[in-house]
Amino acid sequence: MASSTVERFAGAVLAAEALTLLIVLGWQVVALIGGDTLDVPSSLALIVLTAIAVAALAAFAVAVWRRVSWGRSGGIVAQLLILAVALGAATGQYGDPGTAVLIAMPGLAGFILLLAATRRAAPDRDDR
Repeated sequence: MASSTVERFAGAVLAAEALTLLIVLGWQVVALIGGDTLDVPSSLALIVLTAIAVAALAAFAVAVWRRVSWGRSGGIVAQLLILAVALGAATGQYGDPGTAVLIAMPGLAGFILLLAATRRAAPDRDDR
């Protein structure tokens, strides 16, 4: 069965998040090469974790596009993590509500779209 519009939008949001993280990954690599880091082992660990996140988001995007349930599940977890990062960006000593809103917007949109895609994928039930 072909993917629906909701699933395509959800996959597109996940792909856009993966692309954004890929840009962040490039920025981290440039900072490491340029000597703009204080702790090289921590920078390398962050680069590896960011690369894993890019690969996961890209895999979730493809899976959602293909209507595979684990892609929706993983995508929902990723959106919840993005919303947690947004909450962290809004609070604390260096909290910035504007940055938090910019982080939360795609996370919330992706979350809503993935829930809608999950509802769309559920089989029709006979409630008698």
